[in-house]
This record gives sequence, C-alpha cells and structure tokens, in this order.
Amino acid sequence: MTKKNVKIYLVSDSVGETAQKIISAVSAQYPDIDMRDIQRFPFITDEEVLQPILKDALHDKAIVVTTLVNKELVALVRAFAARTGLQFVDYMSPLSEIIESTFGIAPLQEPGALHKLNEQYFNRVAAIEFAVRYDDGKDPKGFLEADYVLLGVSRTSKTPLSMYMANRNHKVANLPLIPEVPLPKELDMIDPKKIIGLTTSMESLRDIRKSRLHSLGLKEDSAYTNCDRIKEELAYANQVFDKYNSVMINVEKKSIEETSSIIENLTEV
Repeated sequence: MTKKNVKIYLVSDSVGETAQKIISAVSAQYPDIDMRDIQRFPFITDEEVLQPILKDALHDKAIVVTTLVNKELVALVRAFAARTGLQFVDYMSPLSEIIESTFGIAPLQEPGALHKLNEQYFNRVAAIEFAVRYDDGKDPKGFLEADYVLLGVSRTSKTPLSMYMANRNHKVANLPLIPEVPLPKELDMIDPKKIIGLTTSMESLRDIRKSRLHSLGLKEDSAYTNCDRIKEELAYANQVFDKYNSVMINVEKKSIEETSSIIENLTEV
C-alpha cells in the first residue's frame, strides 16, 4: 500500500523543537501516512519574513504548524488562514490564552524561553558533576575553576553542602583539612573570596563523628572522636582560614540551606 504524503511547514520564533516532538508523536499514530516532509522555519520574528512563508505553504498545500509566542505574528497567521483556507495549527496560543484569562497574567512573549530553562537544567547537571568530581580534595586543579572552595575538618558538612549548592548552579569543590597533610598549592592561586571555611564546636563534632562510626558498625571511641585530637584539628583549621583570609562559618545547628544562603549573601563570585 502506497503511503500518503503530508507536507508540513514548521514555523517557530525559536528552534522549533517543541513542535517537532508533537509532530513525531502524532506521526506515530498514523503509520500509513508519511509525515517526514517537514520544512523548518526557525527564528521567525518578523512579519515580512513570515508572509512569504505562508504564501509558499498555501501553494504547496502544506499544513502550517506554529509555536509562535508573539501575539501579532499569531494573529497574522490566523488572519491569513481564515482568508485563504490555509490549514493551520497553533500549538502555543490556546493554553496561553486560557492561563492569561484565568489569572490575568500576560505571557512573556519571549522566544526560546523553554530553551533557556533547558540551558539552566544542563548548567545545574554540570555543576553537580563538578561537585562529585572535585569532592573531598580528589583533584585540587578543580579549585581553579570552582565558584567556591569549601574547607573544613572531617564531618563539617562539606560534601552535602557542595551538592546542595551545585543544585543551585554553583560549581563547588571541597577539601578536608588534616594537620598532617600539606595544603595543595592551588589554594594560593585563587581569589580568597572563593574560599569558605566551615567550623563547629568540639562537642558537636565529637557527637557527629561518634554517630557516624556507630552507623558504620565501628567502635565509637577512637582517635577520630578523641577530644584532644578534635581540638587540634579545629585549631589547625582556624590557622588555615586565617592564612587565606577566608570567610568562616560555624555550621553548628545550621541547616545546609541556611549555610548556603549565608555563603551566597556574604560573597560575590
């Protein structure tokens, strides 16, 4: 059986991906109709450019599919279709008009807004991948690319804070401070405003570390939870914070969200 062919003119003021996906979904419902003859007309924002496209579509007996957000351009296509009998489908206006009439809020009429949202999504994914890659001082070279570098002794919320801030599109690396381990030279090469020191009280840190060992099925009494050792680590951390003139935040009794907000408000990256 010979397939019937349908010619489609896809007109958009952005790249036209939204309409392409819908056309593909509709096409799947009609296996005996060939809907692959699609001519794309992206980034159409001018009436003088749009008019000849509509005339060509009428000549080719094509179906015009639009995802235009500009009301004037939509009105132009509607008027042309009413006057000439052009077959026309508008994917954007019906829902937008209902939203506008219901809530009294006008649409942005901003081409490519969805694309920009997608761009934000991919930036967030990249930030999360960055946080994972440069977690726990795995590669100090990442400090040079980071928006923030979190410093602190073990169990001062460096990793969960890094991941939370990554979800807010910040590229964050972190480094555990251990007195016996030399500091990477990269710390001397970055803006001190990017260096955030995280600290807490000895008592709070001891309790958190004991809880951590308990969850792992390990003995809670060890050098890791020894008060003198913790005091030594915290004192060393304070020396590092002073050396780099970094912002210092006491995370005791603070949520990750609160600490993140403090960092964003206190620093300009």
